[in-house]
Amino acid sequence: MGRLTTHVLDTAKGKPGSGIAVIVYRLDGGRREVARTVTNHDGRCDQPLLEGAALEAGKYEIIFAAGDYFRAQGLDLPEPLFVDEVALRFGIANTEQHYHVPLLVSPWSYSTYRGS
Repeated sequence: MGRLTTHVLDTAKGKPGSGIAVIVYRLDGGRREVARTVTNHDGRCDQPLLEGAALEAGKYEIIFAAGDYFRAQGLDLPEPLFVDEVALRFGIANTEQHYHVPLLVSPWSYSTYRGS
């Protein structure tokens, strides 16, 4: 059974990004919200974002509320933030596979990859 998961790492502090809101959209001719959660103390979500029949082949977008997380840290950052909402778009071709889409983020940069 396939699934979609994520986790967030605060690369500026070298620790998990906890308390970050995560929203998943299906991009199927429009933009439809299919999941919403918040990262836990380990920067992960307690459940897969999507799994089983809810995981359909197609294009997706995950929005991470990184800016809200950095503001809550009390950092001295300029407004508007350089990195605020992080939007990652990707495709799911095989619904039997595990798609892990992590976010490595700081107030000044971010990156992702397909994890395992």
